[in-house]
Amino acid sequence: MKHTTHRSTRLNIGHRYSEKETVIVTGSSGLIGAQIIKRLSENFNVVGLDREGNPHPPIEAECVCFDITSEESIKKAMERVNYAYGKKIASVVHLAAYYDFSGKPSSLYEEVTVKGTEKFVKVLQDFEVEQFIFSSTNLIYRPTEPRRKIHEDCPVAPNWDYPESKVDTEQIIRENRVDMKAVLLRLAGVYDEEGHSIPVSHQIQRIYEKQFTSHFYSGDTSHGNVFLHMEDLLDALEKTVEKRKALPEEIAINIGESETPSYQELQDTVGKLIHGEEWETYEIPKPIAKAGAWAMDLFGDPFIKPWMIDRADDHYELDISRAKELLNWEPEHSLIATLPDMIEKLKSDPLNWYKENHLEPPSELKKD
Repeated sequence: MKHTTHRSTRLNIGHRYSEKETVIVTGSSGLIGAQIIKRLSENFNVVGLDREGNPHPPIEAECVCFDITSEESIKKAMERVNYAYGKKIASVVHLAAYYDFSGKPSSLYEEVTVKGTEKFVKVLQDFEVEQFIFSSTNLIYRPTEPRRKIHEDCPVAPNWDYPESKVDTEQIIRENRVDMKAVLLRLAGVYDEEGHSIPVSHQIQRIYEKQFTSHFYSGDTSHGNVFLHMEDLLDALEKTVEKRKALPEEIAINIGESETPSYQELQDTVGKLIHGEEWETYEIPKPIAKAGAWAMDLFGDPFIKPWMIDRADDHYELDISRAKELLNWEPEHSLIATLPDMIEKLKSDPLNWYKENHLEPPSELKKD
């Protein structure tokens, strides 16, 4: 892939002599990358590394395009970093990874997330990198039961390609970090007031449209997943960079909300906010649910897939005491408290909400 620098306003400023230290953000054009760049740029020179083409990182960062699957491309990108900023790098916030919610196996998990990170970390050994932050996931852990929290030393048991790629990449970082400090942030599912969470936005969509499937669930409705507001995630990333000198040489840290809403709680809350009533939800046997999911997939349903049914009983609750102790971080938001804002945005501008969440609006909205 061609190596290109897009932010020409930064080319000749001489940042290697700046008092500001340098931070690199990979996956810098994504939703998280673009926002953490804006945060960090107040105190650091920020370089955004991502694939060539739109969207580009925000103007606060110099955009250096690279292909993380190509060692040659990574080296060329880092040559640009060395030329403009020197070899000293305060922190690398590594967000670039492959993700596909369809659940289908893909070689890209290995090529992008695992091998791509391995190539990147090895090239970074030619630089003086103080800290390497990796965005892992809470899904690497073995699921738990309600009121039994998962701490960082609990067993890992990834059960599909995405978390498996994160476990493999964590190990790659441990084996190849050399003198870099490594922070493995195990993140919960991210959302904000617009939605921007695939499972949450689809759950809202089903209830908003009164879909037949919105009343059925193939798992234990008292179980659920843990979530994380975007602003709380940005706070955690910023504090991880700021406290890099005080952190251990290698550490894993859970980042998520301390309370996990159950599937039923989400159903009832969304139902009340949209339709003014609790949402009747019935648990159905997995074989029946799989047959129904297969039929919906055949006729074009965009979300519910048979693989999700196997994991419908999975439950995650995080112990975040390490984040409190080492980062002085704890979440200030909760998904349940944010749902009213999310639903209000849906009600006030449904078409925009569907667009923001990459959902196909119902035909009646298109007519309006």
